[in-house]
Amino acid sequence: MLHYWRKNGVLLLLALLFFAGLILISFSMERGMYLVFLCLLVIYSRSPKHRFVALIFFTFLGSFFLFQLTNQLLADRFDLSEEQRILCNRSLLILIIAGLYILHLFYKQKVSFFQQKPEWNHRIVLPFHSTSVFHFLLLGLIINGVIFASLIIQQEFSYLQSVVVFGLLFSIINSVFEEVIWRGIVLSSLQKRTSLFYAVTVTSIGFGLMHLSIGFSFSASLLFSFAGLAYAFIVWNTKSIYPAILFHFIINMGMVLSGWVL
Repeated sequence: MLHYWRKNGVLLLLALLFFAGLILISFSMERGMYLVFLCLLVIYSRSPKHRFVALIFFTFLGSFFLFQLTNQLLADRFDLSEEQRILCNRSLLILIIAGLYILHLFYKQKVSFFQQKPEWNHRIVLPFHSTSVFHFLLLGLIINGVIFASLIIQQEFSYLQSVVVFGLLFSIINSVFEEVIWRGIVLSSLQKRTSLFYAVTVTSIGFGLMHLSIGFSFSASLLFSFAGLAYAFIVWNTKSIYPAILFHFIINMGMVLSGWVL
């Protein structure tokens, strides 16, 4: 791993700038954010080999900054309930998707996000066993289902009734938009221009860090990074984004019903 980063110093610097940008924008640290944008532009001009990677990160951070500003504007202008605020926040992820999509169109680059039919029978080789992707995911869903079920049964029935519709809307919007962004456009674009290792590492850590913007701690964001790694594993082994969206939806629904979101 160290050999990889030594050999690809510019890519490492780009990744660190991207992570720093996510943190700085999440905490509204504008001076540091502008410095990150400037550094990305310098690398864009000095390193033709990694120019489009720098543009991906620059566009993502610019769209993320617009996402933050729009959310703040809505909070200041309108008296939204907690549920409305969260749904608006997740819906505005479309700004990041739009920014990345426009970038690819402008540079005549194909936009790809693993939208093909899942390869359920692909074999996953484990240390002492091999299994199909379908059975691996089924086991993961059962384990997570048991964990969330133990938390959900502690909630009042009236609470569960009151959050079902919100939970469905939140889980659909969040799972689709986050997967299209991270395991879709960004993962596929980075993998084409760098390596699978780099693409998975950057998208997994970035996915976790972006949760800082909605109030999660650094330790919780680290856990989300591991979740991002799991989603990337699902996408790469099924060659499809749809199983990851389904898995993500179920996890989000479990979080809502167990009281982690509201």
